[in-house]
Amino acid sequence: MPDQMKYIDEFRNRDIVKGLVKKINEISHSKVSLMEVCGGHTWAIQKFGIPSMLPSEINLLSGPGCPVCVTGRGFIDRIVAFSRQENVIIATFGDLVRVPGSSSSLEKEKSRGADVRIVYSILDAITIASQNPRKKVVFPGIGFETTAPGTAAGIIYARKKGTGNFFVLSSHKVMPPAMALLIDEGVKIDGYIAPGHVSTITGSGIYSDIPEKFGVGCVISGFEPVDILQSIYMLLRQINEKRFSVEIQYKRVVRPEGNIKALQTMEEVFSIRDDWWRGFGIIPGSGLGIREEYGIFDAEKMIDAEVEETVEDKGCICGEILKGLKKPHDCKLFGNVCTTENPVGSCMVSHEGACNAYYRFNR
Repeated sequence: MPDQMKYIDEFRNRDIVKGLVKKINEISHSKVSLMEVCGGHTWAIQKFGIPSMLPSEINLLSGPGCPVCVTGRGFIDRIVAFSRQENVIIATFGDLVRVPGSSSSLEKEKSRGADVRIVYSILDAITIASQNPRKKVVFPGIGFETTAPGTAAGIIYARKKGTGNFFVLSSHKVMPPAMALLIDEGVKIDGYIAPGHVSTITGSGIYSDIPEKFGVGCVISGFEPVDILQSIYMLLRQINEKRFSVEIQYKRVVRPEGNIKALQTMEEVFSIRDDWWRGFGIIPGSGLGIREEYGIFDAEKMIDAEVEETVEDKGCICGEILKGLKKPHDCKLFGNVCTTENPVGSCMVSHEGACNAYYRFNR
């Protein structure tokens, strides 16, 4: 407990926060738009009221940093189709249960009798498979480079253990292609608050194309108020000095080389493929598919299912929010029809979604 209190004192210290706010005001000379591409940052920025501390010239945008939010309805529709089969158990993380598909969700299917179980790790799903040898156990693999190594390690473990009734439906994604596409499509972004958790795995090198090709700086940030404000200050300095690079603010956790073992594990099981992102469509080289060597664990290849035609919700603007084109308050459904108790879109479901964070802290 003393160490934890020391940590909070250091990174939530009022005097340090005030000092950083003063420095930011001193060097803020023009309108800039800075985008965070991590759902954890979106949550922290709203929870700690960071926008209210900044000069009006600084516009903070929430990007495609929530893995549940960018996961397409087609993926949910396929998982729902699997859940309707009598011999299938869906073992999933809790935040995916309420995400709406075209006509249903895992939560609704569970209420109708489907075997949907919430797990805390992929190992829990493998244990369920071992305990139910006559059932097919499907684990929905979602998330960026942060969670992909865990899924990969689980698949390797399942092969060593000989768990032949365990399958993964992969919707794992990698972040840099989406970051590049946003700038390519003309979204005004003057700097990226780069994801801390992703970078713990990947290191800082994956963002190097952003400054080199687009003249947009990236600062890998932690999640406390001091972290975020310091990262904003570092980005403003880059902009003022026209010196664009990848910097690490979150040095207590992130190393330039990343986690070599995790990267090797991820590369052993997954290969890069094109993938579909909510609001973006297909982004080349942005997804992680299961390699042929581990194909017997690929639910998409191994389990047949009649998947309904995917239909997007016309009233939800989650896609535009994920691209930084609009904010949750711009949605007519926000806080009215769409709430955390009754989410219409995926951005309201997950704690890492912009709509969820705004609804809780910035209505």
